[in-house]
Amino acid sequence: MWKLLQIELFKIFRKPRTYISFGAIAAIIILIQLGLKFDGRSYLELLMGDISASFEVPYDKVLNGYFVAFVILNALLIHVPLLVALVAGDSVAGEANMGTLRLLITKPITRTQLLLVKYAATVIYTVMLLAWMAILALLMSILFFGTNDILIARNDVMEQIEKADILWRYMAAFGFAAVALSTVAALAFLLSVFADNSIGPIVATMCIVIVFTILSELKIPMYDKTVKPYLFTSHMLAWKGFFYSRMGPDNSVIRGSIENLPAIGRSFWILIGYIVAFLGTAIISFKRKDILS
Repeated sequence: MWKLLQIELFKIFRKPRTYISFGAIAAIIILIQLGLKFDGRSYLELLMGDISASFEVPYDKVLNGYFVAFVILNALLIHVPLLVALVAGDSVAGEANMGTLRLLITKPITRTQLLLVKYAATVIYTVMLLAWMAILALLMSILFFGTNDILIARNDVMEQIEKADILWRYMAAFGFAAVALSTVAALAFLLSVFADNSIGPIVATMCIVIVFTILSELKIPMYDKTVKPYLFTSHMLAWKGFFYSRMGPDNSVIRGSIENLPAIGRSFWILIGYIVAFLGTAIISFKRKDILS
């Protein structure tokens, strides 16, 4: 199985399209960092709104590496699922398109093992993509902007988290993001089983994620309590919860606290449930499928 996993990873990283995601992420992050470096004050003034009119805001301290990384994550983690689909949607359909799928199922492994290895390789790629994002978004931002306390905008209030209480929150957020992106990978992987060309699963995954994301943002009373809580896109941004702390009696942030950890846990298990459902459906469908290509 380990040898088969190595082969699948080799297949992924020998294709030029794989590196499109890494290049796109690097370009976007660097552009955001340059924009905030030269005109970050304007962004902060817009973000602070009326607060900056009432209080003197130390913009040089607010605009630090931790804050810049948070801005980048908000901008990118909505779009990264589309980059994950480029690889996950090609996993099985790409083999069918090249005519190598029939050859693969003649090997001394079961179809279930084949799909599990292919999905594992996709998850490894996803984690590597997130690690690349973490290096550029967090470490480079710290290098360029330094560190300080971070201000998190929450509706009409600003929450200040001490810099010594921030790094573990980023680690937790990236870990949760890995699960969220693995859910998208499982969806694209499922669609890939039904196709003989990778374009279909990739485009279909992108459309589903975009439509479900829009549905997740709608605010309709009955819909909010029935359908919306069960859309996987409604839980993909739950990583932000790691940056929302509980407040003490004096309205100060309680260090090391998370405001609503049960909600994050619920989102985590819903995403895991989607992964199991998508992957299970893919395995059942693939085992029954007649491989003609």
